[in-house]
Amino acid sequence: MHKVEPSTSLKILYLDEHLAAVYKPAGLLVHRTDIARGQDERFALQMVRDQLGQPVYPAHRLDRKTAGILLFALDSETMSRLKPLFDEQRVKKKYLALVRGHAPEEGEIDRPLKKAFLSGAQKAAAVAKPAVTRYRRLETVELPIPAGPYPTARYSLIEVAPLTGRTHQIRRHLASISHPIVGDTRYGDSAHNRLFRREFDSYRMFLIAHYLSFPHPHEEKQVSVAVEPDEDCRAIWRRVGIDRM
Repeated sequence: MHKVEPSTSLKILYLDEHLAAVYKPAGLLVHRTDIARGQDERFALQMVRDQLGQPVYPAHRLDRKTAGILLFALDSETMSRLKPLFDEQRVKKKYLALVRGHAPEEGEIDRPLKKAFLSGAQKAAAVAKPAVTRYRRLETVELPIPAGPYPTARYSLIEVAPLTGRTHQIRRHLASISHPIVGDTRYGDSAHNRLFRREFDSYRMFLIAHYLSFPHPHEEKQVSVAVEPDEDCRAIWRRVGIDRM
């Protein structure tokens, strides 16, 4: 499993008296969870709190394996104003993903999803909720390296916009159209994950939250935050042949 490199701070992308947006590296948990309880490791919430010297409140979540923009409220009132913006889908999010295969130029995945991490009996009884994801292809590449039963390995860099916010939505939706994210050990393709470990010494998942836009909860303005993937990600993409970054 890819783990975040030790660091005492996160890159701050936006900051005012009410909000802070930072870049969360792949491998870093947003906050302490049962799976990490008792372990000696950092969490994004703890790190941003220590950087700013005040309590912070995560406005949304990113999977541990997902890198990118993470938004925090700096007080409980701002947090209470942010929640309806997410609930009403007034927060626009875009991700970059490196996926297996040559994806279509664009598309929309409208596939209801049941809650993740359910047992067999729970899953049978669960009700699937609406889930919609849009994507567009940015670039394709083909490597002369065998992957699984195929003589070459094909990949696409895509931009993904989730219109709903189900757990692991992007990962599950892309896997459902046979374009799983490279490095996704839960929903991905093991042959391609092994290829990246062997050829590029890469153990990370290539999903990056690179754009976030929302109405400011206290001011009459739109806040837009954009960021390039981290250098570790871009270095591997250059080796793969992705030259957009």
